[in-house]
Amino acid sequence: MTDTTANTGAPETILEVDGLNVDFWVDGEFYPAAVDMNYTVRRGEVLAIVGESGSGKSTSSMSLLGLLPENARVTGSIKLLGRELRGVDQATIRSLRGNEIAVIFQEPMTALNPVYTIGFQITEALRSHDRALAPSAAKERAIELLRLVEMPNPEQSFHKYPHQLSGGQRQRAMIAQSISCDPLLLIADEPTTALDVTVQAEILDLLRNLHKRLDSAIILITHDMGVVADLADRIMVMKNGIVVEAGSVEDIFHKPTHPYTQQLLASVPHLGLGVLEPIDETAPEEVASETSTVPTMASIREHANTQRVTETREPVLSFEDVAIEYPKRGRIPAFRAAEHIDLKIYPGEIMGLVGESGSGKTTIGRAAIGLIPIAEGTLTTVGTDISHATQKDLFAIRRRTGIVFQDPASSLNPRMPIGQSIGEPILLAGEAKGKDLDRRVEDLLDQVELPRSYRNRFPHELSGGQRQRVGIARALALAPELLVADEPTSALDVSVQARFLDLLQELQQELQFACLFISHDLAVVDILAHRISVMHLGKLVETGTRDEILRGAKDPYTQRLIAAVPVPDPEAQRERREARAALLGRSAS
Repeated sequence: MTDTTANTGAPETILEVDGLNVDFWVDGEFYPAAVDMNYTVRRGEVLAIVGESGSGKSTSSMSLLGLLPENARVTGSIKLLGRELRGVDQATIRSLRGNEIAVIFQEPMTALNPVYTIGFQITEALRSHDRALAPSAAKERAIELLRLVEMPNPEQSFHKYPHQLSGGQRQRAMIAQSISCDPLLLIADEPTTALDVTVQAEILDLLRNLHKRLDSAIILITHDMGVVADLADRIMVMKNGIVVEAGSVEDIFHKPTHPYTQQLLASVPHLGLGVLEPIDETAPEEVASETSTVPTMASIREHANTQRVTETREPVLSFEDVAIEYPKRGRIPAFRAAEHIDLKIYPGEIMGLVGESGSGKTTIGRAAIGLIPIAEGTLTTVGTDISHATQKDLFAIRRRTGIVFQDPASSLNPRMPIGQSIGEPILLAGEAKGKDLDRRVEDLLDQVELPRSYRNRFPHELSGGQRQRVGIARALALAPELLVADEPTSALDVSVQARFLDLLQELQQELQFACLFISHDLAVVDILAHRISVMHLGKLVETGTRDEILRGAKDPYTQRLIAAVPVPDPEAQRERREARAALLGRSAS
């Protein structure tokens, strides 16, 4: 395969990869993870490697530094500034790690050592490559690096442990450690996955500024095409370990040639696609049913138009001046997570609840189905005042409500087959058992488009998207009137996310449940929601129709939130970056 990404007359070549193959030895034979990869990365360039989970993005990049398990076999040529890295001894590879090639890992909470302060971990990286560096000089340099990555109060943050930092601050600490030795090449592996849009925008601005300041090359591994449009110069698209297309960011976004690339781009949500009509609470109309078969954002948009609304003004869920407080525990004082919450959701309506982490979204969702008590106000769920409900009342409410959790891997029992997990609510409610229960489980698997044979599989035997479908099936087991979906797409690939959203809309149209859809992804909410509520620091700052919130926001926080959303279009993203910079009163460069 020829290097389709090469450019003539370009700056100095940092990395040359030729005929790279990565295979894993499993059950007595080798399985390919990356096949015949050929590409170069030049100084000052950002190369984005995109594709779904399992496409070989991270595996091929981690092979550059020998960061693969023992059952991996790597062949081909990897040259750094013309020096061959394949076949060198471990001491040489260790000297390169962090010094000439550094990695920003996807999840800093697991990449950073929890028993050491971030200051110690940065100084350790510095001194491991410069034994002559005095501890005081290393500390001074570490604080300088924390200041460089715009860490709040760098002198104090130097002494903090990873768990004492927010997600965005941990990512900044990881970046500070990665750039501590001024590497030639920086591998950023999903650096913004699961971050709020405002924090994501800050991290992207940081990477862009550091990239220009250090003049280093970056390999950006991601499935977020908005991030690619914001940061990358060139793109390689991978599927099943093979590079199916490569080119400039403009060519890939505007003139993709491979069907998979076209499908990938068609599956990306972005603001402006949503066209659901808002619910008229006084005289809702019923729209004719129509089914979409291709889970692209365009088809989901069309599918959204078919949403029907139950002709009633009685809300399924009603918050009236509600406050939610976590009680004092030991030395930990009481914490008011939400207050003055006024919110109503009607039958057949999808209400989007958006905001940053810590704003109180999940707290509201859990209180809605009685998992968290309220401290003040009135909360009515499916016709029952939850604020004065007995345990018997709560049990009845939970039979008429369902919840899809953010991480299906941790919400499903790993020792229980998925058929048993799906059928458990039905069995506990006493609605079916034996063969009747088996039929109900099979019907639910059919509804979420999973093979009936999967009922005997365990959660670890399914993909992330399949586990999320199991979560939906379990939540819908008792035909709920209200469904709470808590960040259900935050860690899904774009095409898996598209299929999930398409499925959720089909089920919502068929079953007509009300849905509280909690998310920090405004593009997804734009596609799904009839109305949107915005939370900030435990309060609802704005509620309205989709157009009122996303295209006519009045609250400054909502405006900042919308300005931070990346869009999968390089030109539009530059305009959004300039608009965001103007809103924040700083330079867009």
